[in-house]
Amino acid sequence: MNKKKIKVYFVLPTLFAGGAERVITFISQNISKEIFTVKLIVIGFEKDSKFNTNDITTIYLNKNKVSESIIPLYKVLKKESPDIVLSSISHLNSFMGYMSMFFKDTKFIGRQATINKVARKHKAQKNKISSIIQSKIFDYGTTKLDCIICQSIDMKTDFLESYNYDEKKIRVINNPLTDTDKIKTIKNKNSIKKLITVGRLSKIKGQLRLLDILSKLEYPFQFTIIGSGSYEQKLYDKIKEHNLEDKVNHIKYTDKVLEELIKHDMFLQGSYSEGFPNALLESCSVGVPVIAFNAPGGTKEIIDNGINGYIVENEEDYISKLKEDRIWDPQIVKDTVYKKFNSKKILKEYENLFMEVIKK
Repeated sequence: MNKKKIKVYFVLPTLFAGGAERVITFISQNISKEIFTVKLIVIGFEKDSKFNTNDITTIYLNKNKVSESIIPLYKVLKKESPDIVLSSISHLNSFMGYMSMFFKDTKFIGRQATINKVARKHKAQKNKISSIIQSKIFDYGTTKLDCIICQSIDMKTDFLESYNYDEKKIRVINNPLTDTDKIKTIKNKNSIKKLITVGRLSKIKGQLRLLDILSKLEYPFQFTIIGSGSYEQKLYDKIKEHNLEDKVNHIKYTDKVLEELIKHDMFLQGSYSEGFPNALLESCSVGVPVIAFNAPGGTKEIIDNGINGYIVENEEDYISKLKEDRIWDPQIVKDTVYKKFNSKKILKEYENLFMEVIKK
């Protein structure tokens, strides 16, 4: 007799271009079809999707906000009766924590995506009393989840400091490498240095301080910035302030990130905090080394200092590493991350977690 498959439903606010969206669409489509029956529920609209989900059934609720999806999402879960529901991104996780109270036979898992303390520090302040009330409501919902996935050890530590939550119900699972076929060729030493960064344009991602640093370089370079966000105009203003118009290229969006990375010599990360930096991981996966600030999050779990890049403490150290005339071996850079974050390893960790949660 065939063993009953475990029904796992993944829930996302949208399928916009982002790290959480990329990871969840990959995990949902690649875990074992022999063990799991999988569906993906998206709060938003199919027209906004930047990811291919042809390998699994995808349900679009066609709502603009998570708060507008309460009734339709409840109806879907009530009808489908999944064994496990996994959500990602903090405000949705809190929402799903409240939803879990109505589904006693379903296990609800939240995938944490940020370092709370740093994210809240860089978030625009609203009315203080209103913010406190919202925070309390948000926190309570999060603590009702049956399990939390943190992307890094720093994230787990931050989560335990932020929430009254049982440490035994937290699992650290890094993000997987989803494309490992590409690799950079060794750079021509005499060519212009090509630098790149990828990420949402925001204060926490630190693109502005990268431009401050690059303005102090005396050698010729080209810097590519891939991403969009609320800091777009601030980015342009900073480029103009430092007269870097001829040295900086901004790409708002591309679905060919790996191809862009391969064209460059060094990935620059300016972030003040990272949950688990997917773009940095992808850069190493194609043999392009990294310079990053020592910031909370998964960066320290990816970078082997001096082997696939550098972690620096301040702007002076950053400039010093940028001035190095070193030729990196792309295969060594690639190998350092492949052994730790290959998709087979990470998928197995998710599968083991799902089976463990069901047994409990």
